[in-house]
Amino acid sequence: MKAYNLSFLALLVTGTLLASCGKDFLDLKPISGSSLEGFYQNAADIDQAVSGAYDALQSHTQYGQYFMYFMEVSSDNSKTESITNSGGIYGDFDLFRTAASNIILSDTWQSCYNGIQRCNIVLNRIDKIEMDEKTKENRRAEVKFIRALTYFNLVRIWGPVSLVTEEVSNPFDAFKFGRNPTSEVYTQIIKDLRESADVLPPSYTAAKDVGRVTKGAAQALLGKVLLTTKDYDAAAIVLKTVIDSKTYGLLGNYADVFKVANKNNKESIFEIQFLKGGLNEGSSFANIFAPAGSTVLTGGIGPTMGNNMPTQNLVDAYTALDSRKSASIDRLNDGRYYVKKYMDIPFQANDASSNFIVLRYADVLLMYAEALNELKYIANGDALFYLNVVKFRAGLTKLDAMSLPDQNTFRDAIFAERRLELAFENHRWFDLLRSGKAIDVLNASSGGFTVQSHQVLFPVPQSQINTNPGIIYQNQYYN
Repeated sequence: MKAYNLSFLALLVTGTLLASCGKDFLDLKPISGSSLEGFYQNAADIDQAVSGAYDALQSHTQYGQYFMYFMEVSSDNSKTESITNSGGIYGDFDLFRTAASNIILSDTWQSCYNGIQRCNIVLNRIDKIEMDEKTKENRRAEVKFIRALTYFNLVRIWGPVSLVTEEVSNPFDAFKFGRNPTSEVYTQIIKDLRESADVLPPSYTAAKDVGRVTKGAAQALLGKVLLTTKDYDAAAIVLKTVIDSKTYGLLGNYADVFKVANKNNKESIFEIQFLKGGLNEGSSFANIFAPAGSTVLTGGIGPTMGNNMPTQNLVDAYTALDSRKSASIDRLNDGRYYVKKYMDIPFQANDASSNFIVLRYADVLLMYAEALNELKYIANGDALFYLNVVKFRAGLTKLDAMSLPDQNTFRDAIFAERRLELAFENHRWFDLLRSGKAIDVLNASSGGFTVQSHQVLFPVPQSQINTNPGIIYQNQYYN
């Protein structure tokens, strides 16, 4: 990722549309004196537009903060310290009482479609630009990856969503988009990722290109999508391609994966880039994750909110020998646990340098083991080998066929390992859904709530339904 100092502004049409779903698809332009049509004229303009697509992922309404409430706080991994913070908008995710009026829902929906529009603008306009053809191919592939990743998050959060693959220059056209079946959304995601993987380079050499999407990132995400859609054979093939590329490897020390001084290391496949220093590019994780009042963790800089604190259930899931526990979780003198992975002294409030890793090699190894086991259980086969590679790095004893005698026990071992390996990295909620055990696991936790079957999807923002009734509809059993 690069050039995150760009600022983008929605092209405003009317005050009514500004608060509507039409806003989600509105055309964007940099804040400058240039007209929209006059801006996209050369390679530098396209590079800025591509940076704008990356910037959408960095937003606090996506990986910068809000995804954590959908993907970790809603799981059995973490919780909010105070369910009443900010009027309960965060605590509602923790307690499974999120209403369609919750602003996090609407802001996340709008942010995702804002990012998709940025990708579509690039794809719509790049063909007319005179620039190096290979670079042009790469830029197309990058935004196709970003669009695919965004739709993958949308479809897993809400199910059927609006599938928009063309730039919407007239905001009134946004009202024609309803909710496409999940099968259609996944077909587009897979198409985008396959096309990206065919074009993107394995790596980049220039420092300015650190964080850009690579071939391995497109393949790893494709493997995760195929695993989610239960196309295990195709998933195994593409994930093995990532492994065989030898581009990535596990670091010897698990804690080193998350050190600010070691960002974008050989285990990392795709990271959201953040940089502190008053540049409006810093991450807010340290401030929003640290327990309330624990300013010792932030050097006294800015307030702390406790909006993503480890559950006792997760703490107890680690064994004493597991090196990942001390790297992922620490404890204050007053006994409160906190997420250690993202701690960094900020430059100012919500302005630290911790990146967010979306895809990394350990995830690929565990996904490959999962795909192999789903295809066919083989005692002491390759699936067990790759599971043990991850366990060994954590300092744990390797498993064998006696401890994992069949497909079901192996499946349980994989998801248990994924929980410990990938804690607080926005995988747990979706892993629970993929395992088919989300309802049972969460209702057996000590959360004090009961999860209903329809709550595996979140409510569609009420603002979207109000603006486009009959076209955008609510998920079943939500009021």
